[in-house]
Amino acid sequence: MSQQEPPYCVTAYDLAYRGKTGALMILLSENERLKTQTDSNGRMLIHWAALGGHDDLVRHLLSLDVPVDPTDDTNMTPLILAASAGREKVVNTLLIEGANVNATTIDGHSALQYAASKNWKSICVALLKKDADVNIADKRGATPLHRAASKGNIAIVELLVEFGKKLNIDQRDAYGNTPLHLACEENRVEEAKLLTTHGADLTITNKERKTPLDLASPGLVRQLEEIKRETASK
Repeated sequence: MSQQEPPYCVTAYDLAYRGKTGALMILLSENERLKTQTDSNGRMLIHWAALGGHDDLVRHLLSLDVPVDPTDDTNMTPLILAASAGREKVVNTLLIEGANVNATTIDGHSALQYAASKNWKSICVALLKKDADVNIADKRGATPLHRAASKGNIAIVELLVEFGKKLNIDQRDAYGNTPLHLACEENRVEEAKLLTTHGADLTITNKERKTPLDLASPGLVRQLEEIKRETASK
């Protein structure tokens, strides 16, 4: 906590996270500046309200002209926090109020990446409908599809593939791996089959000169090669 922060600020951030709107409104009426003051992590009340999933409080803070996209000391915005925590109502509110759907943290993580990684399908849908970049990559080059494929989040892989006009299914991360590499390495059978069915390349090599098939189990290799043969013959 910085020396400029009054002692009650810590309590206020805790109240915001727990959704204690009534108590917080009393504090705000006593000190209007509290609405945009930051804690030791650079977070405002709206960050904590969003993370806690308290849509009513988020709406109230926004009605007080609190900015929709403040960043904390890692460039986390309320939208990124809400998406990461699966807070769908808050995500929708922030998007309606103009939150930057493609904001990223200092490590390059976006709301869509977090939602894809944590299997929050409805949140991914909301973000994509607001033109979230389906190919957005973090500092290690990982896209939402990399995340979903490696975690085995089949519903998210299906969703991202539906946005195929923009999706780069073979995008490589910093290690040269495509989403198919990661699905094969983690033995995510259904995800690997789905990616292959939608045209993922079996021959791309990563920085270790390995193809997805080099990382797959023998059984999965047979299934993926069969899918390729079937698609080629159509």
